[in-house]
Amino acid sequence: MELDDEQFHRYARHLILDEVGEEGQEKLLASRVLVVGAGGLGAPLLMYLAAAGVGTLGIVDDEAVDLTNLQRQIVHVTESVGRQKTASARDTIAALNPGIKVVTHDARLDTSNAAKIIAGYDLVADGSDNFETRYLLNDICHRAGLPLVAAAMLRFEGQLFTFRRDDQAPTACYRCIFPEAPPADLIPRCEEAGILGALAGVMGSLQATEVIKELLGLGESLAGRMVIYDALNTGFHTINVPRNPNCPVCSATRSVAAQTS
Repeated sequence: MELDDEQFHRYARHLILDEVGEEGQEKLLASRVLVVGAGGLGAPLLMYLAAAGVGTLGIVDDEAVDLTNLQRQIVHVTESVGRQKTASARDTIAALNPGIKVVTHDARLDTSNAAKIIAGYDLVADGSDNFETRYLLNDICHRAGLPLVAAAMLRFEGQLFTFRRDDQAPTACYRCIFPEAPPADLIPRCEEAGILGALAGVMGSLQATEVIKELLGLGESLAGRMVIYDALNTGFHTINVPRNPNCPVCSATRSVAAQTS
């Protein structure tokens, strides 16, 4: 894929980066990324991936836009209240960058459809808001060998991590960090605990950056580490995440068994 004149102008600030250049921009345009959730995280994530020229964006969401979403979900506008989030996000992306192909999946991911929906994408970005979906994505992406860039947030804090199956240098997966979901009453949803709207912009933008890095092989991958952002105290903290040798998903014995079965 060669860049046309319009693309040379649109992506000019990428092209002058030695680390990206024409080759990197062409790779972005040929990339396919699935974004799970068109909410607080997915909104800025989708907009920055579209602006960056990621050629195909899949959007998974089964909800409609609600007025309470607009405090943080910037891919939607007031006139979109009541519409499906996937359709609203698709229209915003088209207005921002008409050269991007958007594939909408009006569904909630579960064991019956996740593998089929994920198939054909190069990377999955998790912007979901529940543990069931996070575990499901972790397990399926590991089996499929797809990188997974995930983020989570609540109140004034956000977390960001990348999971990537690499048989030469294996790193932790989501189940290594959180073997089991905490009791529901310990982790309230944002409609119960609240969330700072601008925090979604910070975390979604960071997530978009890590997605682009993974697609282009830039810099140091976040795989094996977790970034924690504390908005109240304006601090970032990065911790190393050890791989659990007994993880039911990514342990060495199970990886070998999966490869030989």
